[in-house]
Amino acid sequence: MKHLENIATLFSKSFVESPLLETYEAGKINLPTGKLVACDPLITSDMKEFEILFPTGDFNVLVHKETSSDCIAYVEIVFRNEAVKEWKMATTEGQNVNDLQTGEIYGYPVESGMGSFMDADTQDELNLLEKRLFHRKGADFLGIYEEFFHPHFYDESGAADQFCFLQPNSEKPGNIFSFETGYGEGFYGSYIGFSQENLPVKLVTEFIEISAVN
Repeated sequence: MKHLENIATLFSKSFVESPLLETYEAGKINLPTGKLVACDPLITSDMKEFEILFPTGDFNVLVHKETSSDCIAYVEIVFRNEAVKEWKMATTEGQNVNDLQTGEIYGYPVESGMGSFMDADTQDELNLLEKRLFHRKGADFLGIYEEFFHPHFYDESGAADQFCFLQPNSEKPGNIFSFETGYGEGFYGSYIGFSQENLPVKLVTEFIEISAVN
């Protein structure tokens, strides 16, 4: 299936109309600079931000689960309440969609089963936190997942959550939205919906390709 056409059918409206997907309002992501990064934070701590500069501030995040599996199929950030006129594949510096062969996409690899959205400034804060924890704990440092991410994925009863917000520096507003990626490991692309004025309206990352219902 053609990714862009499918994304356009599912996400161009203000809500998703598909019996194959169930939508959840996750909360708000804070972007201090608008330089948005999508990555597996455990293996790509220096991921480049997307070329498009997004608005700054707090924005709604939606999680769309595949109904049959309860796995996360799409994660969406909404920047504006405007109609989407065009969808494009999200790229980082040096990536040109004209260089792709049929069926190829740009995206990011996942090995941990976890993906994330964050501002480039927040990515720097996460890397600084990891360094501080390592220097403080030395041989007792268990890694950034165990030391920082893991506790946020479990509620007070011990039940596992599929997504969460984290803040690597409590003195700064930038946060991280982390979540399970589809069926686990893979390579996942993101897509940007633009308004008539060519302003970013939405960003959607696809983890499970769902057939659009017309």
